[in-house]
Amino acid sequence: MVGNVQCVVLDCPDAVALARFYQSILGGEVNRPDPRWRVRDTWATLHTASGLVLAFQGVDEYVPPRWPDPARPQHLHLDIDVPDLDQAQRQVLRLGAALLDDGDGIRDWRVFADPAGHPFCLIRN
Repeated sequence: MVGNVQCVVLDCPDAVALARFYQSILGGEVNRPDPRWRVRDTWATLHTASGLVLAFQGVDEYVPPRWPDPARPQHLHLDIDVPDLDQAQRQVLRLGAALLDDGDGIRDWRVFADPAGHPFCLIRN
């Protein structure tokens, strides 16, 4: 083993706004003091309720992924377990997510884009 994952970092146009979007979905604390990094206008963190740390890095001239277009790949995505898929879908859409693939109502997961364009999936647990 070489090391441990400190956090998952997502590029975006507005670090704090995207951190707050994911806070609304995952709970936790935005920009909690942490000796591992310094938050600033272009860098924000979310210590989620489950213990995962997400970080958000503001990037000038950010170009979002376009799922499922391989010319602008997603690079990574988050899978989020939810007890009620329909209810969770309503909540994330109200928060600013966009529905990318509803699975034709037959799958137990759906694909969305966050406000910066990163795909994420809601999965019925």
